[in-house]
Amino acid sequence: MSKPIYILNGPNLNRLGTREPEIYGSTTLAEVEASCREAVSGSPIVFRQSNREYEIIEWIHEAIDQGSGIIINPAAFTFTSMAIMDALKMFPGPIIELHISNIHRREPIYHKSYVSPVATAIIAGLGTYGYPVAVRSMLDMVSKSSVGT
Repeated sequence: MSKPIYILNGPNLNRLGTREPEIYGSTTLAEVEASCREAVSGSPIVFRQSNREYEIIEWIHEAIDQGSGIIINPAAFTFTSMAIMDALKMFPGPIIELHISNIHRREPIYHKSYVSPVATAIIAGLGTYGYPVAVRSMLDMVSKSSVGT
């Protein structure tokens, strides 16, 4: 695989490890990135986080041209951003929507995702362990989609 997997993280995820540890755990975003890099076994990834919606959209556009798959934890933008949804619709490869907590066990405001209808798969509720699970799953999806090309 020569094209990288894009792992995009939304608002407040830079505060992992200190933000509501009873919900999100004590693992930092730097530790999450390290676990993702370990899970890809040398395959290229682009790992990014932003609190700015426009920046995430720009990275999705970059992935459209340069990426093989997108793993996205849009955080609060999951429930508010039609713009991120519209950008993801343009991505031709697999998309995994990822959430550290199980959004369906939380308050009703967290139940309606704008990303889910355009995602290939959804991982929620595995804590930060969901990231390496998503990476391994994405590697498998990308390798299966490139067979015969």
